[in-house]
Parts: sequence; C-alpha cells; structure tokens
Amino acid sequence: MVNHKASGLPVIGWREWVGLPDLGIKTIKVKVDTGARSSSLHAFNLHVFDRDGVKWVRFEIHPVQRKIIKAVAVEVEIFDFRPVRSSSGTVTLRPVIVTNIELLGITWPVELTLASRDEMGFRMLLGREAFRRRFLVDAGKSYYGGRPNRKKTKSETDKL
Repeated sequence: MVNHKASGLPVIGWREWVGLPDLGIKTIKVKVDTGARSSSLHAFNLHVFDRDGVKWVRFEIHPVQRKIIKAVAVEVEIFDFRPVRSSSGTVTLRPVIVTNIELLGITWPVELTLASRDEMGFRMLLGREAFRRRFLVDAGKSYYGGRPNRKKTKSETDKL
C-alpha cells in the first residue's frame, strides 16, 4: 500500500470540479480517468480557421453537466491535431488545445482534445497525462477540492 503522505502528492477523487480560467470557465465537473491517456473537453460548433498563418479553432462549451442553457464561446490557437480512439473504438482526428487548469489551488497547462461529448456523462475528461506526477487519485472518493457554491432556487430561499 502506498503512503499518500510519503509521496508528497495531493490526493484527488474520481470526479472533481476544476477551473479553466483561460477559457472563461470558472467551474466545470470532470471525470478523472486513469484509464484514458489524454484529456477531452466537450465542444460544439467547432470551426477551424487561419489567423496570420496559424490554425485556430472557434467553439462553444456547455460547462454545466446535463444543461444546454449556458454556452461559453471560445477562440484559441490549435496546438496539434491527433487521432483519438473513443470508448466505442472509433478513431477520429481531433484538434488539441493547450490551456491552464485549476485544481486544489494548483494551476498548470494541459492538452485538451476537443470533441462532442453530448452523449457522455461529463463535459470534461481528465486523462492521466494531465495529472501524472501532480496528484494521486482516490478512486473511491469525489470532490477533494470541494464543490462550487450553487445558487439557491426560489423554492429553497422561500423555506429560509
């Protein structure tokens, strides 16, 4: 058994809330997936274009799981295009971006492939390359970084 304190690495759960400050996303719920090598972000309305001879991508993100009312529009330089095998076995060429992620008060750059994750339970998947040598994963727990404050509904505030 590994002694977490001896490793010096902070512990995260199998799902966490993270921030993507460069993309204007204060919080988005991620599935921490040790079985996936790369990380993926749900993106729709993808449009690749040239800006001064450099490939960029414009897309939208629904940061709230199971909701489509709030969309965040983003434009960012493309880092690469990579073939990615989905969980169903299909290989597609996806744009890859590099952006900062915040978790447990730590900020670092990660590579994210962009794909439609409408059918998936989480809007973002955090693969092992993103957290390797930074965190240990406790597969039996969630939200070591806490949960964001949510707005109370009218019925909840009426009860106060």
